[in-house]
Amino acid sequence: MRELENEIIKYWIEGGILYSVYNKPLKGTYEVIKSVIDLRHQISNNEKQYWCYNIHGLKALNKDARDYADINGQELLHACAVVVSSQLTKFIFNTFLMIKKPKIHFKAFKDKDS
Repeated sequence: MRELENEIIKYWIEGGILYSVYNKPLKGTYEVIKSVIDLRHQISNNEKQYWCYNIHGLKALNKDARDYADINGQELLHACAVVVSSQLTKFIFNTFLMIKKPKIHFKAFKDKDS
């Protein structure tokens, strides 16, 4: 199993899928999201991945962070499953994705196994 970590997030590849978890609760600023994406690119070795992105601990994203993620966050990904903390968050996230129509397949789930 390959792992890569910084003070913000931990990544690991298991069974051909990239997983991540935040190391501590934080606010999603431009600097935080850029660090998350840069580290994901490092562990991906410039190859597309399927990503199970656990967003527990991410409290909010400011506009600069959202804009940066919208432009750069979908690189080197086939698809992304986002693990959220509640059914309401799952509903809101999936509704937003239907409207936003990202470049890759995104979907929110309540747990990693789903």
